[in-house]
Amino acid sequence: MTEEKLMSKKKPAYPVQKKLDAYLERYNRKIEIPIFYEDLLRFAGSVVVYDNDGEDTLWVRVYYSDSDRKEIDMSLKQVYSILHSDGSNRIVEYLNVDAVDFCTFGNSQPFRIKVRNILNDNYTYFYVKKTDASRIYGLELEHMLSPYNLNFLVYKDTLIEEHIAGIPGDMFIKDVLPKCSESEKAQLAKEFVKFNERCMIRLLGDMRSYNYVIVPVHDFDHVVYRIRAIDFDQQCYEGKFKVYLPQFFKENIKMVELVTNKLQEYSVDQYKIEERSIVAKRIISSGNRIKRLINSVKVDEISVHENVERLKTELQEFTHDMEFKKCENMGQVLATALDFVKRNYEDVSMKQIIEKKF
Repeated sequence: MTEEKLMSKKKPAYPVQKKLDAYLERYNRKIEIPIFYEDLLRFAGSVVVYDNDGEDTLWVRVYYSDSDRKEIDMSLKQVYSILHSDGSNRIVEYLNVDAVDFCTFGNSQPFRIKVRNILNDNYTYFYVKKTDASRIYGLELEHMLSPYNLNFLVYKDTLIEEHIAGIPGDMFIKDVLPKCSESEKAQLAKEFVKFNERCMIRLLGDMRSYNYVIVPVHDFDHVVYRIRAIDFDQQCYEGKFKVYLPQFFKENIKMVELVTNKLQEYSVDQYKIEERSIVAKRIISSGNRIKRLINSVKVDEISVHENVERLKTELQEFTHDMEFKKCENMGQVLATALDFVKRNYEDVSMKQIIEKKF
């Protein structure tokens, strides 16, 4: 199945409503910044950015007029300080904005900012994007329900995201995977099963290979690979259930083949159960924070009616949970999905306690 059939043509950006805005302020995600997304659109020109193999990266490096450059540079340094430090200007004099890149590919059309410490030449990136409520829900759910914390800021119509380091999935599959040992391939297969399950549970869609990164972690005498989502634009928008399962995208076929070739069916089921249990524990341990987020998304509009109707029907058929039939918007579908995972974990845990007791 091709992605044209699997995905809608274009997802709209949804505004931040009052309840989500209050949530962001409570948890220090809403912070005043000195520059907006629209300001960065004032570039005077651009040049194409190519990779090491001479291929077009779909990013362009933009440049600004002399009158705008100084102000934009200073504002971007201040944003870096707010995102990564205490927000003061003490570190600004040691920073240099090496590049501002713009991507016209995809819905969010982000700016990628490269900031370098001039004292030691260490550099990092952050992204400036248009605010989108569904993306914010995706970022927050990743922060709470995945193994990884995320740092981002929202102010009015501008979203600032930290860079997530790793090897882009498509590059890894092309260049690194063929060189992996058999044990590394088995470990990657396990990680893909867990990643696939995690995306499905929290309804994060469109995890084609270029929307996640693979992170090599050196552990004693071997390398362990982790898979991290880097694009949260398709958080519970689409109506097709398969969109939330990375295994159904053709770009991930090599990863699916790893699972088929390296894991027995029993192992696949075991890893799915492990990931469901871990996510359920994170839902429980997140306490009031995730409750407030869910209370916000349940009264929000982050998808269209036909998508809501299709997804709740497909989820009801998949889980046999009749609660999905009661859902009236996508936020309620998400809330029901997370509650289903939590309830099943608690039911199993209680059953085990009873069996041990009697």
